[in-house]
Amino acid sequence: MTLCISLSARPSNNGTRFHNHLYGQLDLNWIYKAFAPTNLEQAIAGVRGLGIRGCAISMPYKEDVIALVDEMDPSAKAIDSVNTIVNTDGHLKAYNTDYTAIEQLLATNAVPTDYSVLVQGAGGMAKATVAALRDAGFTDVTVLARNEAAGRALADQYGFQWRAAIDGGTADLIINVTPLGMAGGTEADTVAFPAEAIEAARLVFDVVALPAETPLIRAARAAGKPVITGAEVATIQALEQFVLYTGVRPTPDQVRAAEEFMRAQ
Repeated sequence: MTLCISLSARPSNNGTRFHNHLYGQLDLNWIYKAFAPTNLEQAIAGVRGLGIRGCAISMPYKEDVIALVDEMDPSAKAIDSVNTIVNTDGHLKAYNTDYTAIEQLLATNAVPTDYSVLVQGAGGMAKATVAALRDAGFTDVTVLARNEAAGRALADQYGFQWRAAIDGGTADLIINVTPLGMAGGTEADTVAFPAEAIEAARLVFDVVALPAETPLIRAARAAGKPVITGAEVATIQALEQFVLYTGVRPTPDQVRAAEEFMRAQ
């Protein structure tokens, strides 16, 4: 049996259900488990030493794990953020499939590149999001981050603006890439953007996948706004991880079945 795992401060069942359902559909003798590590360095050493094939990396470890791997794929190296590790005979190579997910969702939703954008957050997922926005052709982007050093560095890297807080600002597209609204946290009931920003937005995007309907997504739907959800991000990035781990690309029908199983928890 081959083992894959995920490491997160707040583990969810999303990846576990998605991957394990696909293993069953494809008759693969694999299993996927989720963990909350108490020591990241020891956890990654365990991935190497125990021959764990794949390891998904979630908040807040996407940057800290960089020093613990052997090789950075261009998808991770370009944005200094890791969400996937593939172990080949003890050699750990890091990737980032978050970028792929954001890139695909902006394209499939045909989001106009002349939209003004507010991105709240400056961590690893924010790096993937801002990079995808830049590469898609967006130019009017503001990074909102209380950490001035991290926020300015991220904004400057891609030629965008930084602000410490929204302070009444609005934009056509608002994106939450913080843990605000994430189940299990102290701010699980927090709506990531104020009501006036939601009302002014043409599209609301929350990368938080648990719950599938975050407070921000619920508020946006109530205001009649189109949304892109973290559950959609989770499906795409998990699919690309699955392919990296197994070398097998499931059919669209198999992915759809796994996604439905993941969301039916």
